[in-house]
Amino acid sequence: MEQSEIKAKAERILDSNLIGTLATVKGDKPFSRYMTFFNDNFTLYSATDKNTHKVEDIEKNNSVHILIGYNGEGLDNAYLEIEGKAAIKDSPEIKEKIWNEKLSPWFEGPADPSYTVLEIQPDEIRLMNTKENDPQILQL
Repeated sequence: MEQSEIKAKAERILDSNLIGTLATVKGDKPFSRYMTFFNDNFTLYSATDKNTHKVEDIEKNNSVHILIGYNGEGLDNAYLEIEGKAAIKDSPEIKEKIWNEKLSPWFEGPADPSYTVLEIQPDEIRLMNTKENDPQILQL
C-alpha cells in the first residue's frame, strides 16, 4: 500500500473515531484506559484532570500506546496502533484549543486549574487489519 493511501486511511480513522485506549507505564506494567482523542495532523490531544494516575505515569515514563478505530462491527475493521511520547500541556492556548462543552461535566471551563491536556507525538503509526494482512507503517 502506498504511503499516501496509508496516510489517508489513518486520517479517516482518527477523524471518525474519537474514543480509543491510552496505555501508560505504571511501574513496569502497562495500564490502559479509554480516552477521547483530538487529531491535529497526527498529533493527538486528550483532556484530563491533573490529579490522575495517568498524569503521574506520564511524568515518570512518557512512553504511551494508543489503540483507536476498531468499532466491533466486523472482524475486518481497520484500526490504528500508535506508539508515542506524551507531554502534559498546560498553556492557556492549548487548553482553549482542546476545550469543548462536552468537557463541562468534569471541568468548569478552559481556565479550570484541574484541567490539563495530554499531547501525544507519535513515534510510529501502524494501520492494522487491512487486506494486506501485515501492518502498514505510516512514515512520519
